[in-house]
Amino acid sequence: MDTPDLKPETQPGRAKLDGYLAQLTEGNLRIRLAESAADLLASQRLRYRVFYEEMTAKPSPEMAADHRDFDAFDPQADHLLVCDTSLGEGADGVVGTYRLFRGLQAKAFGRFYTVDEYDIAALLERENEVLELGRSCVAPDYRTRHVMELLWRGIAAYVFHYDIGVMFGCASIPGTDVDELALPLSYLHHNHLAPEDRRPVAVPERYVSMDRIPADDLDRKKGLAALPPLIKGYLRLGGYVGDGAVVDPQFDTTDVCIVVETQRVTDRYFKHYARRAGEG
Repeated sequence: MDTPDLKPETQPGRAKLDGYLAQLTEGNLRIRLAESAADLLASQRLRYRVFYEEMTAKPSPEMAADHRDFDAFDPQADHLLVCDTSLGEGADGVVGTYRLFRGLQAKAFGRFYTVDEYDIAALLERENEVLELGRSCVAPDYRTRHVMELLWRGIAAYVFHYDIGVMFGCASIPGTDVDELALPLSYLHHNHLAPEDRRPVAVPERYVSMDRIPADDLDRKKGLAALPPLIKGYLRLGGYVGDGAVVDPQFDTTDVCIVVETQRVTDRYFKHYARRAGEG
């Protein structure tokens, strides 16, 4: 199966963003945006190894035959890559990836990925650009604090380059038995629910209540501990969650909708880079 080429960048000033990203290094690790079909292929194959081989997602026959995770959104989106230059130049060094999909790109394509699970109308009634985050994964040997810092600092550069006002996306908790996931779901519902005027709501046909344990009976410490690291990271950035969870049988997960307003970001690395980007 042929890999579609990436859509060409249409907004001026991309070279400036690339320059910001080039400054972000950690030893042999570099961060950049995908520039070619080979880069996209490397990202998709990394996603396949993590989601379908390491975890328990169920690939389509086409995905299994080609050993890559892909969908129609990939060629329309930007893909942030962490690369280890000791493994080789270009696509050979890709060890981490994050898919970034702006409102401008979604308008051209026709929709966001998230709308299959959530009504996000409340997030789109804004003057600033919006950014959908998704398909985040890192190779097993690179799941360190330094790699996650590189990814978030890269996202910071992207956010300030495109004047992003809000980030959102579906974040996953492993497993599809919502009764077994009552603790983390209830913790999120009682402690991190988005304000009503900016709250995504799971689409009616897929809506699963997150309010499964009464607030008075909830052990908040255990609830927080039960969350995956990525969701904890979003919460540290000042993130909220939408109303209702969604079971995703393909990925064998239960999803929540994360919302992060860039003005509320509290992570010190993000804020540090924001100041540097603003000076450029």
